[in-house]
Amino acid sequence: MSVAQEIRTRLQAALTPIELEIIDQSDEHRGHAGWREGGETHFHMRLVSDVFTDLSRIERQRAVHKALGDLLEATVHALSMDLRAPGEV
Repeated sequence: MSVAQEIRTRLQAALTPIELEIIDQSDEHRGHAGWREGGETHFHMRLVSDVFTDLSRIERQRAVHKALGDLLEATVHALSMDLRAPGEV
């Protein structure tokens, strides 16, 4: 399973997204810290979930970090996030 698919699977299980977009931006970081041949090191994601209602930006990020766990420690070098509750879109 690709890293992007593993991210998708974990986020779907933990946060039940209404919308989820994951973009591999690794090629834009070629030669930078954390980049590896084959990519799948730098991602941007946009996630809309009811779970985020009434959560602060930091609490939302913590929920994503908890869902992704070891992927962020060992595999993903960078992850930028656009995290919203319904109605904030």
